[in-house]
Amino acid sequence: MLDDLYTSSHEVTPVTLAIIAGEEANENARAIILEEKKEYPVSIPPSRIIDQACKFYGSSLRGRQEGTKEICGITHKAPISIDPTSGMYFFPTNSPTNPKCSWIAHSHIDQVNRSKNQCTEIVFKNGRSIVLDVSFGSMLNQVQRTAQFRYLLDNRIKYLQKHMIDLVAEPYA
Repeated sequence: MLDDLYTSSHEVTPVTLAIIAGEEANENARAIILEEKKEYPVSIPPSRIIDQACKFYGSSLRGRQEGTKEICGITHKAPISIDPTSGMYFFPTNSPTNPKCSWIAHSHIDQVNRSKNQCTEIVFKNGRSIVLDVSFGSMLNQVQRTAQFRYLLDNRIKYLQKHMIDLVAEPYA
């Protein structure tokens, strides 16, 4: 009955704010996908949803994590770009192997605030907010690391786009 309320998958899009880890039921991790105007309960873990989104754009969660490591050296709780052309940069709140790991869309964050009991409130640009069982310091660190990664990857893409015209215009020898 309750399982009927849960869908098996959902696409991560540029309007996805976060994928929040839910409580485990029947040994299946649950997640809530928050979007700008709606939310969807799903019956698969957040990191698997992120992996599926990465695969849709031609990679995998592991591949994106390895890319982050190459670009800026981050190896633990690495932020990823699901699709840099549409601004889909996400970061995990815990180790992605932890069932309590949620994923937050960097571009939708407006504020990060301290909350009660060592928790952190994230306020999104559309006014929605969530409270996660993650320390304020850890959350700020994740936001800053994602900003650093985003800056470095965006600069690489801009550089390639700028110089691609030169490469295309040069004749072969």
